[in-house]
Amino acid sequence: MIRVIAGVSTLAMVALMGGIWYASQGGSDDPYAQCRASTIAGGAGAIGGPFELVREDGVLVTDKDVFTDPTILYFGYTFCPDVCPFDLSRNAEAVEILEDRGIMTTPVMISIDPERDTPEVLAEFTDYLHPRMVGLTGSLEQVDAASKAYRTYYKRQPAEDEYYLVDHSTFSYLVLPEVGFVEFFRRDTTPEQMAETVACYANSS
Repeated sequence: MIRVIAGVSTLAMVALMGGIWYASQGGSDDPYAQCRASTIAGGAGAIGGPFELVREDGVLVTDKDVFTDPTILYFGYTFCPDVCPFDLSRNAEAVEILEDRGIMTTPVMISIDPERDTPEVLAEFTDYLHPRMVGLTGSLEQVDAASKAYRTYYKRQPAEDEYYLVDHSTFSYLVLPEVGFVEFFRRDTTPEQMAETVACYANSS
């Protein structure tokens, strides 16, 4: 089974290295205070940032092209044996719950395995999970830049053939258009819990 960084949050990992994360209630000037369970030291702007990646249809896009609706963002890869399909299926289910409530959201996966995850491979994978799910890939440099912006972790494991695994963090991120990163979700968050939190943010925008 693939090794993942699931017991310690990606943000907490960064805290160990430099100290940017702590759990607290949002300040009174935070328009999303009623939605937050935790916050980022220095503000949510400490996570996220601009990127350029290749969409599953082969088009080069930026973060502004991608985040046009409330977006549930995940960093994974198509050859992931079990963790990524489970997490992404959960995200897709939350998107369906939100749509039933009249809130349109977009599930997105940024591949951390650009060597194997071509746009064509991503398109087949994401279409199977959800018709609106968007897959993004690119050069190793482009993927690294996006991963660093969102403080994620991934590391390819040694292998003698093409059937290598990639260790990676497993958090999903809520990104709002014109706002950016606002919240993260652990693996044990249910689709219903995720939908409730996303709805709170969407209705507060």
